[in-house]
Amino acid sequence: MIARVTLEIALRKEFDYTIPPELAGQVEVGSRVQVPFGARKVMGCVTGLAEESAQPRLRPLLKVVGTQSLVTPGILKLARWIGEYYCCAAETALKSVLPVAVRREQANWRARLQVRATAPGEAPKLPRRQREVWQIVRARGELPLRELLALGKTTAGTVRRLEDRGLVRITAEIAERDPYAGEHILPTQPLALNPAQAGALAALREAMSGEARAATFLLHGVTGSGKTEVYLQAIAHALEQGKGAVVLVPEIALTPQTVERFKARFSAGPQPTLVAVLHSHLSAGERHDEWHKIRQGRARIAIGARSAIFAPVAPLGLVIVDEEHEHTYKQEEAPRYNARDVAIMRGRMEGAVVVLGSATPSLESYHNCVKGKYRLLTLPERADGRKMPYVRVVDMRQTARAEKGIPIFSPQLKEAIARRLEQKEQVILFLNRRGYSSSLQCPACGFVAECPNCSVSLTYHRQEQKLCCHICAHVAPVPAVCPNAHCRNPAIRYAGLGTQKVEAALAKLFPQARAVRMDSDALKRKEDYRRILGDFRAGQIDILVGTQMIAKGLHFPNVTLVGIIYADLTLHQPDFRAGERTFQLLTQVAGRAGRGDVEGEVFVQALTPFVPAIQFARRHDFVGFYQQEIEFRAQLNYPPLSRIALLTLKGRNEEKVKLSATHLKRELEKAAGELPGLVLSGPAPAPLLRAETYYRYQIMLRARSMPALSRRLAGITQELPLPDGVALSVDIDPLDLA
Repeated sequence: MIARVTLEIALRKEFDYTIPPELAGQVEVGSRVQVPFGARKVMGCVTGLAEESAQPRLRPLLKVVGTQSLVTPGILKLARWIGEYYCCAAETALKSVLPVAVRREQANWRARLQVRATAPGEAPKLPRRQREVWQIVRARGELPLRELLALGKTTAGTVRRLEDRGLVRITAEIAERDPYAGEHILPTQPLALNPAQAGALAALREAMSGEARAATFLLHGVTGSGKTEVYLQAIAHALEQGKGAVVLVPEIALTPQTVERFKARFSAGPQPTLVAVLHSHLSAGERHDEWHKIRQGRARIAIGARSAIFAPVAPLGLVIVDEEHEHTYKQEEAPRYNARDVAIMRGRMEGAVVVLGSATPSLESYHNCVKGKYRLLTLPERADGRKMPYVRVVDMRQTARAEKGIPIFSPQLKEAIARRLEQKEQVILFLNRRGYSSSLQCPACGFVAECPNCSVSLTYHRQEQKLCCHICAHVAPVPAVCPNAHCRNPAIRYAGLGTQKVEAALAKLFPQARAVRMDSDALKRKEDYRRILGDFRAGQIDILVGTQMIAKGLHFPNVTLVGIIYADLTLHQPDFRAGERTFQLLTQVAGRAGRGDVEGEVFVQALTPFVPAIQFARRHDFVGFYQQEIEFRAQLNYPPLSRIALLTLKGRNEEKVKLSATHLKRELEKAAGELPGLVLSGPAPAPLLRAETYYRYQIMLRARSMPALSRRLAGITQELPLPDGVALSVDIDPLDLA
């Protein structure tokens, strides 16, 4: 037999190798193998088996890694689709479906020495130290050697002498690393569903039980409508059918709280079902062990961020994509896949039901419901019958006129915070910009401290006393005077604001309140997120200040007030999705208020208070926002009424990049006749022209159908000769045009 192998080096082709007799029976599609390639030994994946090859002389496989194939046939088929659709090499797509910890040549299991009692009853006369250790082992029957040494305050030599006497046996066993091992989780029972929840669950159960082909549902429920309970009961149905489930959450930050709820329902009861967790905050060893729990069929539920969509759950009954609108589902490097869209494709391929859940669905998903491609399920009210929070929009232009400048807190928000603190209620303040000030400016000469590598100003971080670029992480000291040699003004000042400035202002206004900041600067260790949220839940924090990591998915019944400091921050970006993003963010943040017995209140501070995104968010009116926004998209032929591919050329020589972009545009124009309806825009400088020392130029393509465009783009970009120092990236269905 001959093995067709895709190597880990991007050559865009398969290579044939013979299967030597000693490996016969061990090689199957999906096996990880080591092969000779020139003078090197290279890792690869068997992507096919054949009886003959077109090549006359073949070399044999060197070894098979692991006893079980790591890439299931379903995941292999999905990887092929990703390579074709997202215009990347098959090898790149294949590498993305396996975690690095699993791809390693050597298995990454951790061994642990275990001590077992082998002699029943009393032991013969022993020295005091050996007798004490023996009594511990006899009482426990079996325990890890490390634990025994700690309990007995002894050494390994003492235990070895007991082994020599035939009283104990020491064996090496695999010790699985469990990232949640130290947590005590109490089991929960299914909750009673309201009529809307029950209707949604019935539709999902019917789809999972039917013989019909796979279905995609959009579960559109307002914040606090009980979407998670519908997910939990739908998963229970999948498990009853002998199938597994994959649950995607948009941010690693949301994973601990989600994992807790799922483990409490499925892993903590009398008949536990293992829940495995996959995300990048796990150690390599934890990720390795969690992945193998799924591959071996011991864990039937996989939860995680973007890459968890490739978890080898089989057979797969249900895929849930929570907060499906989130841009974090989009991978930023090749393959630039969107995990939501990959989930839908995996559901189709494996006959699984896919549920996309959100209070603020993406226009693409809602448009697919309008067209009948997906089925819409709605949860229009909060699960416990509580009211949606009352949203007040504050016109900061009036406040600025009254106070001769724009304050951080409007008088209305300041008064509301004081009132809630008096009533022992909690407050969340949201600003989607970290740091203290957004820039350092000189009022005399107009100097602005800019990043030497990127087309952005440096952000001032007061606690660390540094200027920092949030694109390339460049750090510079804070100058005492204006760096302009002709100015040297000592009154250089900080413009704009970030979460650090909000935190500092709170300390002055409300010195008795316990305020904590939560952004990526404040969270240094992976346990910090859980610790801060645990303290907030326990009432040890009065005010939580943060960026978008506190905007969604969090449930705190004592939060009665949410303040959005600068609501139009995301509104004026050069991106046709700016309005949609603003609406989603405001609605999600507002949804953190009023989840308990006290009605919630939200203050939205804005300099452009009457824009549709803010006004529709104020009324929690997604359908109204969709209807207006889809008209704007139709006029310009933007998604979801068309499909976009964004081609970005980058290099350190701007002129070279510009010429390469012009040459690429000409090649694309030649192919335009084969693709009816294709619209080309550019080349133009990217909104962020320079990033990490590279100049960037973009060409945007709009088409009716993406698969045909992807195929044509793959051919053009592979054959295009680019000068040294210029690189091209292709982003299919981009979410960020910067």
